[in-house]
Amino acid sequence: MADPARARRLAKRISEIVATAIEYEIKDPGLTGITIIDAKLTGDLHDATLFYTVLGATLDDEPDYAGAAAALERAKGVLRSKVGAGTGVRFTPTLTFTRDTVSDSVQRMEELLARARAADADVARVRAGATPAGDADPYRTSGDDDDDEVGEFDPVGDDAGREAARGGTGQFDPGAPTANGEGADDDDQLED
Repeated sequence: MADPARARRLAKRISEIVATAIEYEIKDPGLTGITIIDAKLTGDLHDATLFYTVLGATLDDEPDYAGAAAALERAKGVLRSKVGAGTGVRFTPTLTFTRDTVSDSVQRMEELLARARAADADVARVRAGATPAGDADPYRTSGDDDDDEVGEFDPVGDDAGREAARGGTGQFDPGAPTANGEGADDDDQLED
């Protein structure tokens, strides 16, 4: 296992060598518009993955992704020999090219954010002229002093009302049977 710092330095050097070779040394029209974005190297320094992006001929033209991938496959041997000569390592890593889709994801996220902003603007526009269906403040505040309103909680009254509805007196009976049939004041001990 190689040192991770060494692997990062070698990956950066490989990406520089490949980018320079694509730009200035290899005369393949299919390589036009290809930009090397990043390179990753395995821990044993035997395999390098290079991430690339493709630009169209103009800003309005769609890039030719299939043509760029085919051109990179054709130039893979030449690029590997240039990497071997430029790095001077004992084993020249194999090169794998992968199209970088981060820029596509960024563009998609920008479109989704623009849609969300437009929807938020529509909701704000509709809400600007809206009025509440009920009171302006439907929630009770701590300053309300009305005790005789319906629905207010009265801990003593509610318990007494429930007890009266059951036919009780509303007072606690400590000798009342519990769920298992024993009274609360029973002093029965379990025998061994």
